[in-house]
Amino acid sequence: MPTHFKGDPKTVLALDTFIKFTRAASALENRLAHHNVLGDLTMTQFGVLETLYHLGPLCQGAISSKLLKSTGNITLVLDNLERHGLVRRERDAQDRRMVNLSLTPKGEELIARIFPLQAAIIAEELAVLEPAEQELLGRLCKKLGLGKQADPAVNRTLSSSEEPH
Repeated sequence: MPTHFKGDPKTVLALDTFIKFTRAASALENRLAHHNVLGDLTMTQFGVLETLYHLGPLCQGAISSKLLKSTGNITLVLDNLERHGLVRRERDAQDRRMVNLSLTPKGEELIARIFPLQAAIIAEELAVLEPAEQELLGRLCKKLGLGKQADPAVNRTLSSSEEPH
């Protein structure tokens, strides 16, 4: 569904692209949720568990940064995960201001069980794109995510012959 805004072509194109991007992301997220692999976990809770599973113990700020969520939002997510016995908070012995987060055995068992299932469903959903299209989409999303701070190397890569026409 394109925008109904009638204005300068640059803005119309940006709005059309934004609508398609957000609708595609929402549709994909809805299809993933339909599989119910995550059970009662939210996508952010899954993201925290997956991050700790693959990277090991981290401080709250690092998790917040990796998931692009505010520290306030991550605090609430961690409170809920801790309440369910999936993560634990431990004060750093050297720097008592730092609180490290790690998976509990229950949290590790859960993420070890559901991560492969969720990854397989994501791979299946993204298979509508050819591998080169997935790579290009990944680079475009990275560039969009970085905004004006985009690394010039990202811009050079996207300027190659792989750029969409």
